[in-house]
Amino acid sequence: MDMMMLVQGAACCSNQWLAAVILSVCCLLPSCLPAGQGMDYPWPAVPVVDNLVVRQGETAMLRCILEDGASKGAWLNRSSIIFAGNDKWSVDPRVSISASSKKDYNLRIQKVEISDDGMYTCSVQTEHSPRTMQIILTVQVSPKIFEISPSMIVNEGTNVSLTCLASGKPEPSISWRHISPSGTAKPFGTGQYLDIYGITRDQAGDYECLAENAVPYSDVKKVNVVVNFAPTILEITPSGVSLGKTGLIRCETAAVPAPTFEWYKGERKLTNGQKGILIKNYSTRSILHVSNVTEEHFGNYTCVAVNKLGTSNASLPLNQIIEPSTTSPVTSSAPSTAQYGITGRAEILFSCWYLVLTLSSFTSIIYLKNIIIQ
Repeated sequence: MDMMMLVQGAACCSNQWLAAVILSVCCLLPSCLPAGQGMDYPWPAVPVVDNLVVRQGETAMLRCILEDGASKGAWLNRSSIIFAGNDKWSVDPRVSISASSKKDYNLRIQKVEISDDGMYTCSVQTEHSPRTMQIILTVQVSPKIFEISPSMIVNEGTNVSLTCLASGKPEPSISWRHISPSGTAKPFGTGQYLDIYGITRDQAGDYECLAENAVPYSDVKKVNVVVNFAPTILEITPSGVSLGKTGLIRCETAAVPAPTFEWYKGERKLTNGQKGILIKNYSTRSILHVSNVTEEHFGNYTCVAVNKLGTSNASLPLNQIIEPSTTSPVTSSAPSTAQYGITGRAEILFSCWYLVLTLSSFTSIIYLKNIIIQ
């Protein structure tokens, strides 16, 4: 609203002091004074400047005190009149005058917004001279992440750049954390842009962007990064089996995406249902079942894991386990020293010695009896 409209509005107002207030406010702005025009009263000293910090959404109370009951006040914001006395010039329903006494002339702004940020002037018109007070209202805004990189799938060894942009007042700081698939979290850089050169499989997982400033509450968003890599066989479990039993060979791998599996015996590829063969595949492992094992099943087996980034294989033999035979003591023949080895020989010698000793004792008893009878 230009000054001509303000003056016209003042002329239409029946309240004479309101016109004086508007003119005094105009006099506070140097551009309103004609060149060379003087004043009948001394220009006031440098206006008092105060600072008020309020969080977005709260109520701001800008305080101003009237000198006496006869003085009148006005509130301005960026050269626009908000209040002149108790007359409201602003159309904003959030602003009002709050006074707990005759001297209070406080401007209350409810649910402050970032657009309310700036300088406010309280002009007090007395009988002799105007007095001004300036308040700088700073509206603090909680951090808000408004842009973040989408989740992505990359190949191991490539370079990755993540972006996290946030707004807020004061300017928010950005920090990153890496959260591995196992749930382990650790700091992983700061700043709006996070660059990872030659990403590895261990660096897959969630990347958490945290935006924070002096205002509650911080904002957090995550980016999921999947790292593809060629299969690696971690373990192939050896197995031994007896004839007629079931043998198992387990093949454990690490790969992203999950691999497909193939099994070979020598150079021959194995399939399900082939001579007792059963293959069970899972996301990262494969289990080969060989049921009702015969002599033909013994030999070298190879596990092959394949995905779009590469191939890995490992081999091991399926060996025969010879179970010890068990025979009935009634039907079995007397063991030979060759069958039992050194231990068997010792047991036979001990038995012979015990038999000789027993016979000797029996002979001695008979001999003593004959002596007694004679």
